[in-house]
Amino acid sequence: MSATTAGSPAATDPRRPAPSARAQAVAVVAAGFGQNAVLTIVTTFLLAYLIQYVGISSAGIAVVTVVLTLAKVIDAITDPIMGSLVDMTRTRWGKMRPYILFSAAPVAVLTALLFAVPEGPEAGQLVFFAVVYLLWGLAYTACDVPFWGLIGSAFPEPRSRARVIGNVRAFGAISLGLVTLGLPWLAHALSGGEETTGSGWTLAVALTVALGMALYLLAFAVPRERASEAASRPLRMRELFGALLRNTPLLLILLGSILGFGRQIVQAGGAVFVVVAYDDEGAFTLVGGAIIAGLVIAAFLTPFVLRAVSARALMVGSSLVAAAVYTALWYVGWRDLVAVVVVIFLSGLTLGVFVVVQTTMIADAVDDAEARTGIRNDGISFASLTFVSKIMGALSVLAFGLVVVATGYQDGVAVTPAMQDGVFAGISLVPAVSCLLSAIPFLFVRVGRDARSSLNPASRRRRGPGASATPS
Repeated sequence: MSATTAGSPAATDPRRPAPSARAQAVAVVAAGFGQNAVLTIVTTFLLAYLIQYVGISSAGIAVVTVVLTLAKVIDAITDPIMGSLVDMTRTRWGKMRPYILFSAAPVAVLTALLFAVPEGPEAGQLVFFAVVYLLWGLAYTACDVPFWGLIGSAFPEPRSRARVIGNVRAFGAISLGLVTLGLPWLAHALSGGEETTGSGWTLAVALTVALGMALYLLAFAVPRERASEAASRPLRMRELFGALLRNTPLLLILLGSILGFGRQIVQAGGAVFVVVAYDDEGAFTLVGGAIIAGLVIAAFLTPFVLRAVSARALMVGSSLVAAAVYTALWYVGWRDLVAVVVVIFLSGLTLGVFVVVQTTMIADAVDDAEARTGIRNDGISFASLTFVSKIMGALSVLAFGLVVVATGYQDGVAVTPAMQDGVFAGISLVPAVSCLLSAIPFLFVRVGRDARSSLNPASRRRRGPGASATPS
């Protein structure tokens, strides 16, 4: 990768004309679809593969849990480092697209290897898994951070950017549903017999990740990063972290997101809740399908709502509505499955609004900070998005796990009504409180339309040299 000189537009490749905005949008959405398919494989099926097809023992699963926890800690370190590397990179392809190009193959290979644990002593299998999984986490961070930063850079017009983000989130949810339902079938078909085998899973994963990362590479091939003085100026690590820590709106967005970790509890604990309450696989399909359907619909519709309502108002309103929905879920009770599915669908709608508006607000915060300071730090800012998403996931698992422990439920014990009520409280009352707390920081966020409306004409003229790069 050849470096560009200071002041030259790092976002421009002069050897080919810029694709249309529509072509760039389609490419980014397709890339997000493929990337999310790979992530779904690992997050949904890895433990089941290790237990059912590798035959890892209970003690071995404890080791796997330690590895997964260690990987979260490493993620906490590598996300901001990756974001800083992106922001300090200057090439003829821009600062984000090179990482998209060179991370695709490692992610594909390492994902396939996670589902190709060799036969042998369990200790060797665990070492193999640990090494591959830790490397996978590093590679996935290298592909995820620049992808989200690219959206903020390639689509400077707020409405089109919100629409692209909504489509990426919606098709990501569709990808999740298709992989969750389709991959077990594909693994069975490739097993060559009546029973699904480990080798069938290996082949199914290899084919799926090859297709997923091929789609992901469209994010390198088609979109263009924004050319601006702020984007092309070389940046130092100290500048990047200083700008991040002074970006109060961004910090408030991150705080509000973390407090709203309860939005993910249904995803984290839904399967356990269904087992405890209904002991019925069909009920799990209904609950999972309801939240995915709500998420997809909301992700498609939210960009249109943002044309009439500011991001801050929509985020605060949706958080309060989510708190009310989860409270209603508690009052409905778990015994009426139809009512539970309906309310879970409504919670999916609020989740879809959240994931679109959260990403849109971070992109707006990057634009506003560039206008104020002349520094454009897409990489480290969107690294904070991926980091916070991981924190939310970890907190949701922790909170629900504590609820399950408090009820006394574990595999093999007789399920009591008290256990059922307790686990149900974990996916209803805990998210309700979390969403209510989440609304508080967002009340004070001023980005995008809210930031511009709060400035008088004189203050707009003082926003600095980067103001011209930000669309009105």
